[in-house]
Amino acid sequence: MSKIIASGAIRGSHKIYRIAEEKFNQARETHGGGQEVGFPETAFYLPMAYTLMGVEVKTLDDIVPVLAEAKSLLPEVPSEKLWLPYLGDTLDAGIATLLAEEIIMVLRYLEGEEPQTGCNGFFTDTILRTLGIQLVDGRMPGFAAILGAAPDSGTAVKIIRDLQKRNILIFAGAESRGISIIDQLQEEGVEMGWDTYIVPYGRDTLSAIYPLNWAMRAALTFGGLKKGQGREALIYCQNRVFAFGLALGEVDDLKYATAAGAINMGFPIIADTEIPEIRPSGICTYEHVVTELDYDKIVPLCIETRGVKVTIQDIPIPVSYAAAFEGERVRKENMQCQFGGKYSTAFEFLNMDDLDQVKDGEIELIGGDLDSIEAGGHLPLAIMVVVAGREMQKDFESILERHIHTFINEAMGIMHVGQRNIIWLRIGKEAYNSGFRLKHLGEILVARLHNDFGAIVDKVQVRIYTGEDDVKRLLAESTLVYNDRDDRIAGMTDESVDTFYSCTLCQSFAPNHVCIISPERLGLCGAYNWLDGKAAHRINPSGPNQPVKKQRCLDEAKGQWEGVNEFVYNASNRALKRFSAYSMMIDPMTSCGCFECILAIVPEANGVMVVNREHTGMTPSGMDFITLAGMVGGGVQTPGFLGVGRLYLLSEKFISGDGGLKRLVWLPRELKESLKERLIKRGNDIGIPNFIDMLADETIATDGVALLEFLEKVNHPALTMEPMF
Repeated sequence: MSKIIASGAIRGSHKIYRIAEEKFNQARETHGGGQEVGFPETAFYLPMAYTLMGVEVKTLDDIVPVLAEAKSLLPEVPSEKLWLPYLGDTLDAGIATLLAEEIIMVLRYLEGEEPQTGCNGFFTDTILRTLGIQLVDGRMPGFAAILGAAPDSGTAVKIIRDLQKRNILIFAGAESRGISIIDQLQEEGVEMGWDTYIVPYGRDTLSAIYPLNWAMRAALTFGGLKKGQGREALIYCQNRVFAFGLALGEVDDLKYATAAGAINMGFPIIADTEIPEIRPSGICTYEHVVTELDYDKIVPLCIETRGVKVTIQDIPIPVSYAAAFEGERVRKENMQCQFGGKYSTAFEFLNMDDLDQVKDGEIELIGGDLDSIEAGGHLPLAIMVVVAGREMQKDFESILERHIHTFINEAMGIMHVGQRNIIWLRIGKEAYNSGFRLKHLGEILVARLHNDFGAIVDKVQVRIYTGEDDVKRLLAESTLVYNDRDDRIAGMTDESVDTFYSCTLCQSFAPNHVCIISPERLGLCGAYNWLDGKAAHRINPSGPNQPVKKQRCLDEAKGQWEGVNEFVYNASNRALKRFSAYSMMIDPMTSCGCFECILAIVPEANGVMVVNREHTGMTPSGMDFITLAGMVGGGVQTPGFLGVGRLYLLSEKFISGDGGLKRLVWLPRELKESLKERLIKRGNDIGIPNFIDMLADETIATDGVALLEFLEKVNHPALTMEPMF
């Protein structure tokens, strides 16, 4: 390896350690050793120290052993005579850098210096779990941490767009020549945020610890690893977290040191300047440090060097197309025209027909196009899609229809909100000026339905209507079908089928986790129901959604079947022997980490509470969502705790083996309000019309004592039920 890199990394690690030491001494002198410190919304304290050392840093005094460990890892800066061409000392310097940078950043939070203006700062555990399903289903195949700035803002945008086209999550920050790529993107009006896959973390090199400790937490959140399992976590990152560093502009000692830390995690560095390379593989899958001066080639080289597997949609439309644009918003000032929302009638509908009735690839516009609308104006809209296929079934219509939202949204400059008859579509000025017209909506749908559902769809035909009379007539006809679908799906029960479906998508991150999806229990991420599993298996027979025959019933109340247990045992790498579909106390289902909600037993209430990931406050369990999530994820069975999708609360099979809905005593107000009408209906179903009024929320109680007082006041049924233990 290059002596220049080794010397720079080791010098940089010494500099960063000194900054950490000085900042720590100043903080302890000002605040005292007992001063609490920590990053926001995380169960992992200082994630690097927690993982690599097993240390829980809660106060300034707790930092002392972390500083000591960092100092012990600092090697001497190599001289001409002593230098050896090995990575060992450089890697030690990298670990020292990670520990020291984390100390610096948490002390900045203590002093109110973070997050920096226009930057995200520390990435919370909630964000990691929210993105969980995208991490495991391939929509987000890798991460890029950009350090520095491009030669000019135009090049910066080109690099970002090339990464977005490949659906790479981009952490943007640091600086070069006093300029950060964050400033360059702002100058060009590029929308940044989690929704667009462009996250500004900070404007200096030290803040690059944020994407690195975010990656490390993936090992704890999804991999089931515990504090102190540093070696295992580094190997997990190397094998399962596909990240790389992109150094733009001058690479100084601080960047070399931070790069050495990243290499420990298996993350290679790609630079746009002529720095020495480290070509042999070892810690990283392929090369450790490479350079590329051609900006047309630098992003493909990043992908190749890290071994990221990406797919690029080649759709004949005049704007860029990728999942990274799905969360993009078209603001009013940038809007060319719009459809639906509160401005006009708009809906989308997909149905199947016989093969000989569908003209594959035909896209027909009936009515005016975007050119007929004044800038800022609106029109009615009906998007009518007809598909045909030998393997297509009526039950799959609603599944394919739901994907229209995602398919259209992935076009740059197009915003789509809602589904069915409550859609809102906006076309941005830039997209319009690039030549985007309504026929291109059809091009997107034809291409994506063929690409994503080719196993069941042989033909796709699209008709788009913008005339008021046509739209209203077609909406009336489509509404009858919407209602029929709802009735048909609502009538499905677990007893009405002999086959459930598995989902092992998350095993790419949580190797032993297995979801079992039944008609009355959707996946814990909330993204997959039984019909989704059935359709996905037809599309990809060897994929993560496999049919699971129930076979002989072992326990009807708990929901245990011989065939399901056998499947779970084998699919979990023989880690789990039994699975209960209806109990959170006996052999509950495991969780990967991307669950929408967590159920937790409240012993003093003889019931359970539920908290959704959006709720950041305290709960009667004595733990917030972040802390609870640390107990539940990683593919481990945790009796008394369960990750679930929010709609599972409304199922008749909701923990029915433990007493069902009558056990529910507390949930956050936001969740309660969002499910209000359906909770009222379920209350009527169980013979307690005022059940929703018996449910406490954070405005009533956030601790066990206050909760119990409320439950006794309203005579909650959980108090008189059999003990849960």
